[in-house]
Amino acid sequence: MAKVLIIGAGGVSQVVTFKCAQYPEVFSDIMLASRTKSKCDKIAAIIEEKLGRKIQTAQIDAEDVPALVQLIKSFQPKLVINVALPYQDLCIMDACLEAGVNYMDTANYEPKDVAKFEYSWQWAYQDKFKEKGLTAILGCGFDPGQSQIYTAYLAKHYFDEIHYLDIVDCNGGDHGKAFATNFNPEINIREITQKGRYWKDGKWVETEPQEIMFPLTYPNIGVRKSYLMYHEELESLVKNFPTIKMARFFMTFGDEYLTHLRVIQNIGMASIKPILYKGVEIVPLQFLKETLPAPETLGENYTGETSIGCRVKGIKDGKEKTAYIWNNCSHQAAYNETGAQGVSYTTGVPAMTGAMMFLTGKWQGAGVFNVEEFDPDPFMEVIGKHGLPFEVKENIDLELTY
Repeated sequence: MAKVLIIGAGGVSQVVTFKCAQYPEVFSDIMLASRTKSKCDKIAAIIEEKLGRKIQTAQIDAEDVPALVQLIKSFQPKLVINVALPYQDLCIMDACLEAGVNYMDTANYEPKDVAKFEYSWQWAYQDKFKEKGLTAILGCGFDPGQSQIYTAYLAKHYFDEIHYLDIVDCNGGDHGKAFATNFNPEINIREITQKGRYWKDGKWVETEPQEIMFPLTYPNIGVRKSYLMYHEELESLVKNFPTIKMARFFMTFGDEYLTHLRVIQNIGMASIKPILYKGVEIVPLQFLKETLPAPETLGENYTGETSIGCRVKGIKDGKEKTAYIWNNCSHQAAYNETGAQGVSYTTGVPAMTGAMMFLTGKWQGAGVFNVEEFDPDPFMEVIGKHGLPFEVKENIDLELTY
């Protein structure tokens, strides 16, 4: 049994906190903290109503390291679960080091002023966490997160060598809005409007946004246009699985969504460069974020499913083979259980499960780790029970060219 401090109060946080509250034998005490305490109180009320369990809430600015250290020391958790903004990762890691507590997040650090996604800033904390005997677990959502655990699971049980890896992410749902993002709009739009990047033959290849598309068939959903983009887990996977010759990430976008996105870019609302508005400095993308529906409000009328998985080609016993591992998640089922939509659910459930792996001693070590560096088996043994069952099909057409 252990205390956990969860930082952030969006849709993913709601799922993480709810799922932790389901397992009091592991998560003995839970504190939820964010800049806006009323959001934490709302999540706490949902959990008390649905599960009959009370959690503590607190107000905290995650970028105020001294205040965060004070909060951590007063609550004394064994693990801090960071589901705040990626901009705040390093501040929270600094606070964990100073307070002597372990750390986990669901997405890599991003600087505010540059849309740049890489692990270098967090990997640089390796020696600091090692020297203090603390664990930092990076990117334990679905993608990043479960996508890497899927890869490690296939590498352990289905392949001798993985040569080609494609992570494929489809949201086949409908929230009924003209334009809305399924996670933080600012982060979402920054990611999608950047140039694509994939790994091929030992180097990174850059592409224009949405330059490469494959029509891929997703279970229970059908064919969807799937666009190549860069995602941070590729960086750690090609490092930890050096036999990989090509690694790519694909995400589905509807034509209407991309039309809205082009307009947003063309009129300058996707810009992250500050401008002066009536004497006040504002960032256009941050202003746009405030006008769009909050992701945590989309769940009630959301229909359809998500489908996220890995399509892999490699060698087993000297023969070429393929495998596809995936999960489908119903938006409505996710909402009925936790009050959050499927995209938040698929990120929050792996975060809780990874926290459970650490707190129960299944994942251990001092230093900074990406999730594929741990044994995938104990995670995969319980993830279905936690709400994200998976399927594997072997020797099928992966619908991709290499």
